[in-house]
Amino acid sequence: MKEIRFHGRGGQGAVMASELLVHALVREGNYGQSIPAYGFERRGAPLQAFVKLDQKPIRERVQVYEPDGIIVLDESLISQLPVFEGMKQGGFAILNSRKTLALSDFPEVLETLATVDANRIALDVFKAPITNTILLGAFASATGLVKLDSLQNAISGFFPHKVIEKNLLAVERGYNEVEVKERTEILKKAK
Repeated sequence: MKEIRFHGRGGQGAVMASELLVHALVREGNYGQSIPAYGFERRGAPLQAFVKLDQKPIRERVQVYEPDGIIVLDESLISQLPVFEGMKQGGFAILNSRKTLALSDFPEVLETLATVDANRIALDVFKAPITNTILLGAFASATGLVKLDSLQNAISGFFPHKVIEKNLLAVERGYNEVEVKERTEILKKAK
């Protein structure tokens, strides 16, 4: 089973992104769960959402404490919260960041670092900082755990008709514009 933890702020669409990802995974014949974790949070307050995916049914419905990877919708959360806490060895991080980041700046358990300037793309596409579908595209490109066309099909069946086209463009741009760094590739080049 793979477990993913989303970190975002209220109103950014982290919960919606986790639901969309599960819809796409199920379209591919997998099993998935989306578990939101929020209570009294208001717009802008930090929150988490969780996704579990597997080839067989998932019975346990609990939060993810030891994720295989994280998706961070808001760059400011990286310095404010322990977003890497509990991450499994060989994990991945999909980050919304306009900065050039190095794997050496992050915990050793991280194998894959994927960054995309989702805020810039969101402002181009939506004229608002809505980054969730962009980061799903980046996730698909960086991990290969879901196909881009499965995300596109899930978006087409999930969103109201008037915003489908913009979200399809957003997920495709996230897929194409993500920068991926692998620790093993860096180590091979250093030798």
